[in-house]
Amino acid sequence: MTGRRRFRMTSHRPRTRPARASVLSAGALVACAALAAGCGVIPGTGGSADDTIKVMTWAPQGTDAADMDGMPAMAEAYARWLNAGGSLGDRKLKILTCNDGNDGVGAAKCARRAVDEHVVAVVGSYSEFGDSYFAPLESAGIPYIGGYGVTTEEFTSALSYPVNGGQASLLAGLGKALAGNCGPVALIRPDSIAGDQLPALLNSGLGAGGHAKARDQLAPEDVSEYSVQADQALREATSEAPAEGCVVPALGGSTATFMDSFRRTRENYPRVHTATVLGSVDQSVINASGGASGPYEGSYITGWYPVSTDKRWAPMKEVVDKNAFGDNRIDAADAGAQTTWIAYTVLRAVLQKIGGGEVSADSVRATLDSGIKIATGGLTPTLSWPVRGQGKLAAVGLPRLVNADVTLQTVRGGQLMAARGGGLTDVTHTLQNADLG
Repeated sequence: MTGRRRFRMTSHRPRTRPARASVLSAGALVACAALAAGCGVIPGTGGSADDTIKVMTWAPQGTDAADMDGMPAMAEAYARWLNAGGSLGDRKLKILTCNDGNDGVGAAKCARRAVDEHVVAVVGSYSEFGDSYFAPLESAGIPYIGGYGVTTEEFTSALSYPVNGGQASLLAGLGKALAGNCGPVALIRPDSIAGDQLPALLNSGLGAGGHAKARDQLAPEDVSEYSVQADQALREATSEAPAEGCVVPALGGSTATFMDSFRRTRENYPRVHTATVLGSVDQSVINASGGASGPYEGSYITGWYPVSTDKRWAPMKEVVDKNAFGDNRIDAADAGAQTTWIAYTVLRAVLQKIGGGEVSADSVRATLDSGIKIATGGLTPTLSWPVRGQGKLAAVGLPRLVNADVTLQTVRGGQLMAARGGGLTDVTHTLQNADLG
């Protein structure tokens, strides 16, 4: 396995982000400059030591590759709304933010600061380095609520309470959707340990729909163009004429580079479609690649939540409008900001359940482990984590995965929109049959 990377369930987010993702608020810059771990505290959300509940939200910022600025920004807006509304009685929620810098050292620093600050939970956060931050949190008994779903530890640690199904559910759901809509399916994925997991996940969905396995095609990462790989994928997808095949790029940050080559090569294969998962593409990427005339037109895309135009997001949008004060880091269509909203919805329910009792990491964790059922306004199924730590997907190595629902979206006229009514599809059974060994 020389030269192969350690397994990490990555989100395959594009490297290029809109301008909003690289702009820190002035207050955050001042705070981050003053602290070695790159952390800050939102002004105006604190109280006395007796009535303040401290939590932390972390995410990479200023990295130009995996920035998720909208997640701490959403946490700050949520705290302003919650504190102004009095939902916690006389108590106030205090948000600590931390920039993990998209590296393991930064992630560990954030976790150690969370321990030193005695936060009661880490909420709605993103980091690709679960092997760096979970150990300090577990040693201190601090629960991790609603991570983005990018590491295996988020679905295995007893102190993790994920709100979505990570990449596993997205790929299984994508395969299930493609089974009835595509001829041959060509999967383009990296030659890495992480990449080795992708065919089984996609094939679990394809198999559930009675479709043949995807044509597994390895490709290098971080190269300047993929014309050879794009041509090979298109040949695979059209190998059973006249069926309309599909190409599924899963190259992490290199997916956008592949699509540039694919767009040029595709002219000779007009009947081939692309398909991917949300995180590899969003509306800004679709716009930048040509909109209705670009390679994503007609694509199927799976996501964890309803499309951003769904009315179920109205409460979140109202909170952002009234409490974010024009903070352009928050995009209501971004899955990161959406995940943070849902994670804080979980925290709010837990704190309300505790009521006037002691709020600590222990009491938050005990409440989460009590079998509490938390509604999210239809954005997810009712959330509840296994009391004994073993969920329905423990047999495939995902014991903490409790929400395997996905939505199917498509690109029409250059716009990302719901497909098949925009309902949620549970892929738990599909994942149970995945061969991840």
